[in-house]
Amino acid sequence: MNKPETLPARGRPREFCVDRALAQALRVFWTKGYDATSLTDLTEAMGITRPSLYAAFGNKESLFRKALDLYEREKMFYVGKALAEPTARKVVEAMLRGAVENMSGCDEPHGCLRIIATVAGGPDSQSIRAELMERGKLVHETIIDRFRRAQRDGDLPAHLDVVGLADMLKALFQGISVQATQGATREELDRLVDTSLLMWPSA
Repeated sequence: MNKPETLPARGRPREFCVDRALAQALRVFWTKGYDATSLTDLTEAMGITRPSLYAAFGNKESLFRKALDLYEREKMFYVGKALAEPTARKVVEAMLRGAVENMSGCDEPHGCLRIIATVAGGPDSQSIRAELMERGKLVHETIIDRFRRAQRDGDLPAHLDVVGLADMLKALFQGISVQATQGATREELDRLVDTSLLMWPSA
């Protein structure tokens, strides 16, 4: 009886770990921002060739979006946890403490990837900036909704402008990111959070 033929493998198997390569790409984007990151920066950090990068991740823009998804899953999980806190003040405190931890860790780049990429974006990255702003808008609207619920529950004053309150929180996030990238210590950022919470409106 003739033995059945063995079908040849289709294509060459990847010789690198996709997850590890993506994590390295995230670190480069987080450190340098989108515009300042070159393909050479990425391939050297990921330990792969350009053809391998294109085959596994698409172009630079596609790779950044995948890295951003990873960043939001692994580095910004504290936002979802914070929104489940029982009071608006606890929501804000959990978000700000989480932001400080995320943006000032010893083993990670400092600052927020989303803010760095949005602020530093140039004319060649308008689609990336637009997506970053859209993602940020969704988070912002979720926070506003949470504050409105707090108003209905009597946890925030009925006359309070919750959109303005959410805008203030957004500004604090941006300030923490900028200060972290400029070398502010964890202690200094924690003090900023402490001072901000002293100004929290009472019901």
